[in-house]
Amino acid sequence: MSESRKSKNITQAENACEDTKWADEKCLEKEGPGREGSQAIRARNLQKKYKGFELSVPQLEVPKGFATALIGENGAGKTTLLNLLTGIRLDFKGEVSYFDREEKLSDSVQERIGYTGPGCYFLPHWTIGQVEEISSLLFTNFHRETFRTLCEDLGIDRKVTETVKKLSDGNRMKLMLAAVLARDTELLILDEPASPLDPLMRDKLCDMIREYLEQGAGERSVFFSTHNIADMENVTDYAIILEHGNIVEAGFVEDLKEKYILVKGEAEDAEKAKEILFSISRSAYGFEGICLARNLDRLAGLDIATETPTLSQISVAVMKANTRLKL
Repeated sequence: MSESRKSKNITQAENACEDTKWADEKCLEKEGPGREGSQAIRARNLQKKYKGFELSVPQLEVPKGFATALIGENGAGKTTLLNLLTGIRLDFKGEVSYFDREEKLSDSVQERIGYTGPGCYFLPHWTIGQVEEISSLLFTNFHRETFRTLCEDLGIDRKVTETVKKLSDGNRMKLMLAAVLARDTELLILDEPASPLDPLMRDKLCDMIREYLEQGAGERSVFFSTHNIADMENVTDYAIILEHGNIVEAGFVEDLKEKYILVKGEAEDAEKAKEILFSISRSAYGFEGICLARNLDRLAGLDIATETPTLSQISVAVMKANTRLKL
């Protein structure tokens, strides 16, 4: 079977998987959030074209009150999607609404949203003191004392006159996080916040996100992109997997862990199991892979063991089933 057909994105087909062996056995079901509730972000028919790439999202819903992870390989369109949602790019087709009612990214809506990106939006010659001063001028909901406390907690010395450009990548991200968390917001959109951080700080980031949500009592939401799925899994409530510009899977993590199952078996059964699994890893001692839980009975007769997969294992399997890379 050709790679182009294997990577065909059935989410473009409104619940209509093609009547083929691949569609029957390995297709990804088109799903929405799966539970009734308010949405921090709702988008319809988003489309943004570049030369050689197109972002096409018929439906996107980011549930209110939760931490949602946007997952995908390099070039999948994660930053492009976040740029559309935050108003960094306005040259796109489609509709986006916020907080269940606001249909435009007005000044009042932007005041309720905090954003950090992969670059640094502070001018390179600013000092940390100037970041505080200018943030207080730009945002009426910025609290100086909160910013100072966050800087101290994150090991950022505000008294140092070092400019932003001289900070390490990790410290620049910590400074951006301190600034955005010092504001009273209802939604954080964070583009790869964990990437420049060390493992200890990634753990701290998870604590900060969870604290932000808890303080909002169900009224705050976080939408972040990440490659560090394992490090961010303990704070992720809902996951959206993006591949070559299309959403190929979405759901609450606990639901995804019921939908998919990790299978381990003997080496001699690998070929038969391969026909059912999304992905498979083999060794001289056996195999393991991910399959839809509903297809588990098709492995009857094989000597297998099953486990609940991690979000990282599910994400990698789904990405493998949809990637254009030759694996």
